[in-house]
This record gives sequence, C-alpha cells and structure tokens, in this order.
Amino acid sequence: MTTLLPGVSARRITTKRLTVNVLEVDGRTGTPVVFVHGNVSSSLFWQTTMLALPDGFRPLAVDLRGFGATDPEPVDATRGLSDYADDLAALVSAMDIAPAHLVGWSMGGGVLLQYLLDEPTAIASLTLVNPVSPFGFGGTRGIEGALSHPSGAGSGAGGANPDFTQRLAAGDTGEESPLSPRQVLLAHYVKPPFVPEHLDTLVASMLSTRTGDDHYPGTVATTEAWPGIAPGDRGVLNTMAPVHFRIPDLSSVDPKPPVLWLRGADDVIVSDTSLYDLAYLGSIGAVPGWPGAEVFPPQPMVSQTRAVLDTYGNYREVVIPDSGHGPHLDRPDAFRVALVEHLDSAG
Repeated sequence: MTTLLPGVSARRITTKRLTVNVLEVDGRTGTPVVFVHGNVSSSLFWQTTMLALPDGFRPLAVDLRGFGATDPEPVDATRGLSDYADDLAALVSAMDIAPAHLVGWSMGGGVLLQYLLDEPTAIASLTLVNPVSPFGFGGTRGIEGALSHPSGAGSGAGGANPDFTQRLAAGDTGEESPLSPRQVLLAHYVKPPFVPEHLDTLVASMLSTRTGDDHYPGTVATTEAWPGIAPGDRGVLNTMAPVHFRIPDLSSVDPKPPVLWLRGADDVIVSDTSLYDLAYLGSIGAVPGWPGAEVFPPQPMVSQTRAVLDTYGNYREVVIPDSGHGPHLDRPDAFRVALVEHLDSAG
C-alpha cells in the first residue's frame, strides 16, 4: 500500500541522537513549518494539511521515535516527554531550520511544550492542537494539577486497553471490533460520523506504532490506591504520567513566541470529561470501585492547559465547533484558516 500522497516525499535524516523520518512537500521552500504527530499515529496524519499550506511556507512532518520510519529507540519515561523534545532539537539542528514554526497535536503538543521550555529561541511560533495537559494524562486534580495519589495512580501504561494494544501489535486493519485501530480512529480521533480522507493510510500510520515495554504502552507498576495501577519508567504512556511530566508554569520562558491553542469542541480524549481518564470513567460507573470525587476526581485537562497558558500570556485559544480530537482531520478547512492566520501574524 502506498501511504505517501502525490507531492509528498520522505527522507531519513541522521542526527546526533537518532535517524529521523521526515516528510516534505516536493519543491516547496520558505519558512519551515514542522508538524509533530500525537500518540498512536505518525507524520502521515499531516499530509493533507502540509499540501494545503500556501506558498511561502515549507511544510515538514516528523516521525517521533518508535513511530513511522524513525529509529525505534527506547523511551525513558522518567524524563517525561524530553526524549522526544531532545530528538526534535537534534533534528532542527541537523537541518539548520531554526527558527521554525512548530505545530504539535495531542502528545505532540506536550512535546512542544517541553521544547518551548528548552529551546524558545528556535521557535518562530507554536501551535498546540488538542494538546495533552501540562500536568500529563490522568491522576491529577484541579487546575493546579495536584496528584490524586503520590504514586501517580490512575496514569501511565496500565491505563491502556490490552485488547487495543494486542490489535495494534497484530496489525489489525479490520472494522469488526470497536477496539480495532480503525474503529478507535473513527470513534475518538474524529467526531462521528465523519470519515476522514485517506482512511486506510491513517490506519497504516497507527499500525506503525512500535509496541512493548520500551514503546506503546510501556511498563506498568501497581499501587494500593485506586485503580491499582501506577506508571512505570519506560514507554510512551508513562512519559505523560504526572509523576514524570509536569509543566506548571511558563512565565519564565524568554523569549515568548506566539502560541495558538487550537482544539475541537467535542474532543473525547483530551477533555475535562475524557473517555480515557480512569477517574472520569470511574465516575460514570465504567471502572469499578471509584472512591468518589473527593478522593479521585476526573482530571480537568482543558482547564489545566488554560491555567498554565495564562502564566505564559502570549497565546490565543481557538475552539473549532463540531470537531473532535483531530480538527485537522474532521474540520480541515477551519483548521487551516486558523493555522495560516497564526503563521502569517507571527511573520
């Protein structure tokens, strides 16, 4: 199956850390715009957006380690999302493209928040698309992101559905099970009943995710606290556990490139009522034994992001109606208008 759209080419670029797969639009020059994908996906999710960018911008999309055709180096989750952010910094250096506009979706948005802390002078502008909360995914309460339990209970690799993981590892392209990658994409990556363009390519992109302890979902620890699982120290989902990834304040970033926070109004993954947050699932009876909102409230992911961006100041929030976790997929025109306006205003 051919996964590259006409006009898009791929090349592998060796950096001081690893060899990274990069997509480019043939013949395009101008100010670099680097797209960073989310979890269980790859650079292929950005192809239609890349092709639609106007002249004057040079679209590039990267595969993070363990996804797509980038080297499957192991992921040290104790560094939060820093393995990915450091890989991105090495790529930007190897290609000599700073300062670049950066666009990060979901987990990729968290990678760019870390990159913003580390390399603000290398950024022309930042666009965060339905980003993971600056306090990670699961196991926190309130807009200040306090841990619901010191162990990080309720976060990390133990929250992955084993059936979905098995289907991912097996390369399941079918549609019979609601836990097949195809059906998860249609139910949760976009807002139903929307069916995105090039669906088979997007499923192939999901299936490029490496699985196992060093990749997706990662290692699992246990805890006496509800729901019994805690983050391990390796693999993708543990990088976003709040005991490993926490960015509570952005006020010290200098300089402060402009930030666009772009999100779908009906996202069910990154949400104050996320269908992937064990605490929220407990509150609706989907996970047994929930100890109640006083002990383990749902994580207010969107509210946490807003609170942290308020410490930064130079940002704008745009909500795309009738859109899910991937507005670049299910509302591409509205997404591109907002993105291009941001890129143009940043200069």
